[in-house]
Amino acid sequence: MRDTRESRLLLVLLVAIAFALITVDIRGGERSPLDGVRHVAASVFGPVEKGVASAVDPVGNAVAAVRDSDERHNRISALERENTGLKQRLGSNDRNRGRAAELDAMLKTAGRGQYGIKGAQVIAIGAAQGFSWTVTIDAGSRDGIKRDMTVLNGDGLVGRVTTVARDTATVLLANDPKFTVGTRMEKSGELGFANGQGAGVLRVELLNGKAAVRPGDRLVTFGSSRDKPFVPGVPVGEVTRVEPAGGSLTRTLQVRPFVGYSKLDIVGVVVEPPRTDPRDTVLPPKPEAPKPTPTVTVTVTPSASAKPED
Repeated sequence: MRDTRESRLLLVLLVAIAFALITVDIRGGERSPLDGVRHVAASVFGPVEKGVASAVDPVGNAVAAVRDSDERHNRISALERENTGLKQRLGSNDRNRGRAAELDAMLKTAGRGQYGIKGAQVIAIGAAQGFSWTVTIDAGSRDGIKRDMTVLNGDGLVGRVTTVARDTATVLLANDPKFTVGTRMEKSGELGFANGQGAGVLRVELLNGKAAVRPGDRLVTFGSSRDKPFVPGVPVGEVTRVEPAGGSLTRTLQVRPFVGYSKLDIVGVVVEPPRTDPRDTVLPPKPEAPKPTPTVTVTVTPSASAKPED
């Protein structure tokens, strides 16, 4: 296109339209009028993203092998044997060793919670059909993925599925400002709601303003009606700060999530909820406090045969 007055006006008009669409989409949230456009875009661009990821990632088929791990606890031994074979297929370089460890941790998390999962890889950061804190995974409707399914990894809660195409799906991450999940405190069982802050911290409002909470306490998901969008017992994070109550009806906490949202790779979509609430059993054991080193004091006693000096 030649640099003419008409071309410059056209460019300004297109930019203005783009910003208007972004604003409408963000304000609309889940009920955005552009939701249908997002579904169409997911169907169009999803296979392209998945194809590119497969071409540049030689271990994609290995991760896809855990797509059929949606049976319950009685299949954990078989899954662990399968994972051993996957580790051998992944090779020995540092990156693939790390990914094998992620697979292993995810399977153990699913086993402790008795979650039936479908394994997937993150193939895109952000979504072509939206402007939220999202990732695109290489599993879709033909893999049994549906909207409002819980997504986790070996560390804990990743997010929930928001848009599903045939071969891909979009996951809204738990650190997104529009994300909300019911939580339950470890041991005490105090209930609350966690909201994303767009960074590495979650904000939790406990329903009991007089709840006894201290840094280091941990939270899991409370669960939703019919287990959608959240199954119970998935680790959420650890309390880092308890804000003063100040007579408020609720108690506000700052929580560091267990999941590192900036380095997601292998995730699992919960396609089958647990029969019973796993409560705190999915949380990893707390490290034991270091034992104090005993101090030995040696006292030198003068020999009886020693003579005092003149």
